[in-house]
Amino acid sequence: MEGTERMKTVAPYPDACELNKWYEEGHLIYFFTSRTEDLRDITDQWLKKCGFRYHGLSHGKTRRRKLPLDRQPHRKATRYMGKFTALVKSTQETDVFED
Repeated sequence: MEGTERMKTVAPYPDACELNKWYEEGHLIYFFTSRTEDLRDITDQWLKKCGFRYHGLSHGKTRRRKLPLDRQPHRKATRYMGKFTALVKSTQETDVFED
């Protein structure tokens, strides 16, 4: 287990609550975590204690995927890369096998 007690008290990144702005703008905010389902209450309580507003929380994400999360069918994701910035529309092409 990954330091369950630490999960309850760790501080969020300083500008992480910028996500709330996206929530208020109407974006759907979901957190995907590799934490196991038995840690759902701890994770949910921490997110609420830190003031995060969100629509859903998904546990059990594998640490390695064949495709990045934002390329999974029917999913788009924003990955934390050191700072929270404005969301911008972006289009990417993906090579797929023909049917």
